[in-house]
Amino acid sequence: MNSSQSGKKLAKKMIIALICGLIAGFGCILLRENLLTNGQEALWNTINNVLFQDITAEGANSAIGLFYIVGQLFVNALQLIIIPMVFVSIILAICVITDTKKLGRISSKTIGTFLITTVCALIWAGIIGSIVYHLGAFNAVHADNLVIQQGAVGSNPLNIIVSVIPNNLINAFTNNGNVLAVVFLAVAIGLAMNQLKDKTKTLKKLLIECSDIISVCLSFIITKCAPYAIFCLLTRTFAIYGIDYLLPALAYVLTVLFALFVYLFIAYPIYLMVMGKINPKPFMRKIPKVALFGFSTSSSAATLPLNKETTVHELGVSDEIASFVLPLGMTINMDGTAIMQVIAAIFIAASSGYDVSLTSMAVIAFLALIASVGTPAAPGAGAVILFTILTGMGYTNDGALLAYSLILAINRPIEMLVTSLNVVGDSATSVIVAKKENMLDEDIYNS
Repeated sequence: MNSSQSGKKLAKKMIIALICGLIAGFGCILLRENLLTNGQEALWNTINNVLFQDITAEGANSAIGLFYIVGQLFVNALQLIIIPMVFVSIILAICVITDTKKLGRISSKTIGTFLITTVCALIWAGIIGSIVYHLGAFNAVHADNLVIQQGAVGSNPLNIIVSVIPNNLINAFTNNGNVLAVVFLAVAIGLAMNQLKDKTKTLKKLLIECSDIISVCLSFIITKCAPYAIFCLLTRTFAIYGIDYLLPALAYVLTVLFALFVYLFIAYPIYLMVMGKINPKPFMRKIPKVALFGFSTSSSAATLPLNKETTVHELGVSDEIASFVLPLGMTINMDGTAIMQVIAAIFIAASSGYDVSLTSMAVIAFLALIASVGTPAAPGAGAVILFTILTGMGYTNDGALLAYSLILAINRPIEMLVTSLNVVGDSATSVIVAKKENMLDEDIYNS
């Protein structure tokens, strides 16, 4: 309940920031046009230097750039937390995946099902995102004025493979662009800790405490600072570039909603029929209340009790299966998150002048796969993980930061639907695994 109230409060703040940013931005546009029309360019330059000027630009030594400073501090805070959050989250996520003799077979089937559904979600998101991208719906209105850039994926895509394994442990953590290297180290350390088991319990405890610290910092950055930063970023962008950069955001929202709805109502019934060899109609009839609860709370953790009760008592899944699959799925099974992040990354790249090739999409999908596994249970964590993907791809120009700030401001309804998708996927996996293990009461399921 607290999570729900906190989410609603944050959503209100984001909406207020968005509205205020739009109003202030429109006001600045009108002011700029009026001053320039009346020959008062010097006055506008003074206002621009005080409020909006990039103080790092050449010739801006005397500029103040208040709005630029606030926005940049927010971006720097996100960048500061990226590497430790990804590193710690992935290690702890892998530590959860420890096969015991009792649950070894169940674990492998559960993780295998999670992997299949997430990969399919990524492919689906990539197809939809690619279609919309090539239709030009994600492009900025004045795309002709944008310089097409390559991002971090160089001329030879094999460079990505080489950079996965760092040649220096310390250097891997000194550059936010080394996300893949950090992911590799986190996975390697997580697997090693699983192998050593109790010998690493002190290190695991330390990582859990670090994760708690990161969650507190992340909560502060998102809940306390994000609304003010969004206001400054939007106002500054419109004052400098105009309102045309806002228009592609509508295409992003509609694309993500379409992808999520189709996956929710078509993909999971197919999974139940193909992998579980069971009629999906009873599942789709009984699961809506779980989806609606996930939508209203925007929290997989808050939805877990209802999800377990429904999965066990109405869908006939063994309590042993549900008690293992559902908490594990809450941690590592994020189909909706993966879909949102892929489409969001393509939208940001396209709207800010980056060339999105097939290779770029593949790298984005891979990063989203890893990110969806390691997303911590903290407010706004998914948005910060998205920023990690952008940083790893090299999508960091002003246009990309604007598009990212827009997503932060308008993404709340999408995040709610994403949560619905995530919790439904956890329950569907429970049914599939239970069916394979002959631990599904089909009389209850079909009732």
